[in-house]
Amino acid sequence: MGEGARGETLHILADVGFGVNAGETVAIVGSSGSGKSTLLGLIAGLDTPSSGRVRIDGGDLFALDEDGRAALRGRMMGFVFQSFQLLPGLTALENVMLPLELAGVADARARAREQLARVGLDARAGHRPGQLSGGEQQRVALARAFAVSPRILLADEPTGNLDARTGAQIIELMFELNRDQGATLIVVTHDVALARHCGRQLRLEAGRLLDGDALMAAEATS
Repeated sequence: MGEGARGETLHILADVGFGVNAGETVAIVGSSGSGKSTLLGLIAGLDTPSSGRVRIDGGDLFALDEDGRAALRGRMMGFVFQSFQLLPGLTALENVMLPLELAGVADARARAREQLARVGLDARAGHRPGQLSGGEQQRVALARAFAVSPRILLADEPTGNLDARTGAQIIELMFELNRDQGATLIVVTHDVALARHCGRQLRLEAGRLLDGDALMAAEATS
């Protein structure tokens, strides 16, 4: 919810309710401005709802204060973004090490190097983001997200800045890593190929949740 240009209240999301089981892969789809990224921000506890609740493992996320939500994110969640969100002054290895160091992992360097090897970038460990292609940067971002063995992975348009071929490679890699770790994957995407990789689709339109699975089935038979 927010304020419009004339002071009127804007409802970004309304009457949105759904559950996700552990280990599920769910795509949130919809047109631009439908509220997809806002919904992902609420699930992560980065945005605060004006009403309603987000429950994780049976607990109300917004019963926690900001520090408590940050601690939960560090303990349970991994993130992948359209714009990669790598720190430009750090090498690929250092970017992957960062969440491990914040979590107090003793062998952060070894674990980060192992993750880079898994995404095929061990030889690029010493390169900074500006020296990497878009696909390579997103591979580093995937390595960073999975390095902490998250129970929940949240991805916001992970193929949005990539060409079709590179995007397809990133999709395959993300799902391969996710199969190995068994994380719950929730992804916001315009990418039809990515959405169809997920076990379930939820469609948002004008801030309201539609039956994405039924819509996808109808489109397939029309």
